[in-house]
Formats: sequence, structure tokens, C-alpha cells
Amino acid sequence: MKPVRKAVFPVAGFGTRFLPATKAVPKELLPVVDRPLIQYAIDEARAAGIEQMIFVTGRGKHAIEDYFDSAFEIEHDLNAKAKHAILEAMRPTRLEPGQAAFVRQQQMAGLGHAVWCARQFIGDEPFAVLLPDELLWNPDRPCLSQMRDTYEAQGGNVVAVVEVPEEHTDRYGIVTPGKADGAVTEVKSMVEKPKAGTAPSRLAVVGRYILQPEVLDILAEGKKGAGGEIQLTDAMAELIGKQPFNAQTFDGVRHDCGEKAGFIIANIALALERADIADTIRAYVKTI
Repeated sequence: MKPVRKAVFPVAGFGTRFLPATKAVPKELLPVVDRPLIQYAIDEARAAGIEQMIFVTGRGKHAIEDYFDSAFEIEHDLNAKAKHAILEAMRPTRLEPGQAAFVRQQQMAGLGHAVWCARQFIGDEPFAVLLPDELLWNPDRPCLSQMRDTYEAQGGNVVAVVEVPEEHTDRYGIVTPGKADGAVTEVKSMVEKPKAGTAPSRLAVVGRYILQPEVLDILAEGKKGAGGEIQLTDAMAELIGKQPFNAQTFDGVRHDCGEKAGFIIANIALALERADIADTIRAYVKTI
């Protein structure tokens, strides 16, 4: 069984829910406290042993590439002023030479299409996919690390899931569950955004995947699904029964930073875990 060494980060979207802020700043660079969303996803990937980061970008997203580059002027100034703590905080923003690859998605044709755009970098290896606007928070045991353990035990494909209210199933890809063993559930099938009351379960796929390269052959067919887009969920569903396929129920806190309320809540929640600002934030929250 091949190890998972590569991860794809689909970051080409327009971020329309956060306009006008995202007119000039990619939504993946919006900060939760003092780190952008994309940094949390990169840290999670590193913790799971990922060696190569593949960014699927679009027009206007060059700032993401700049973010992971060195910033000589800033670093020189901080060093001269002996601001070593800030320098250390910036260290994770650097990716090693050759560790990052960037490819453009020329049209917004769906998540499946974005993943397919990375095919030349993925090759014939298993790979992870991380959606940065899903901030899955468990610093002691990050989501992708939980999934990696399941992959190493079961092989095949692994998706992260959480339980959602029945009235929200039409927002997600939903798993039809088979046998369960603790946090790991066999996936019998998947359906994209079923209407409330028709979903086979409340286990919703939430932006973390470990997939076998055969999914790329299915995506290459260009079949369109919900919303007239090439859906990753549909392609994954075709692998069920042909390869092991399991859902990992995430042990941690999920923050949906793809919408405004979830983004604000994530800032408050993570700020309350920070020793340097928690008391101030807590005192203010109590006043309102």
C-alpha cells in the first residue's frame, strides 16, 4: 500500500460570500485570529506527513503563492529588531523549495474538475484533498491524521464526516452507512445534497478526502452532476464496491468558514484558546 504523500488544495473559487473583501484578497487568506485559513490546512497536512502541496488556483490568486514564499524585507527587519517570536511565528508560512506546485483551473466547473486539474502532479499515487474553508479543529490530533490512521489500517479511500441535522442534508454529500467500527463507517454509497427527509443518514462529508488515483480516470469523463458541475462525490461513488471505502467521523470541532457566521464563530472560538488574548475576548463576550 502506497503512503499518502501528496495533497490537493482547491483554492480557485471567487469567494463571493465574502465580497467585497475577497475582491482583492483570496478567501483562503482571510485570517482566523492571526493565521489565514490556508495555513491551518497546510499545518494539518504537514502533521499527517504530506510532502507535496498542490494548489489548484485561479485568476487573482497569486497572493497565495506569495504567502508561502520567503519575505526577505520583513524577515530582515524583524531580525534587526530582535523580534524573534514573530519570526518564529512566520516560519510555518514557508514551504520548502519544490514542495509546492501551482496549477490553474481555468473554469469554475466544480470540485471534481478542480481535483482533475491536478492530475499531472498526482500521477499514480493516492492523495489527499483538503478544502481550506472547512476548519476542522483538533490541534492534538488533526483530522487528516485521524484519516491517515484509518487509511493505513484499511487502505482504499477515506472521507471525513460529521453528523449534521436532518434539515441540513441538502447542503452536503451524504453517506449511506454500512458496518461501523468506532469512528470508522463503511461507505455503501454516497448521494450529493439529498433533500431533507430523503437522506440515507446524517453523515455529511466535510472537506477532507484520501483518494486512490483511479478517481482521476472517472473525473476525466467530465460527467456533470448537481448544479451542472463535475462533482467529486459522483466520481467517488463509482469507486465504492471496487475499492475499500470508509468514512472517518471527525473527532474535533468543525468550523464552516465558507460562510460568514461560521467564520466569525471560528475567530471567537480559537481566540478563546489563545493565552495572549483569551481574557480580553472572554471579558468582552460576557458584556454582550
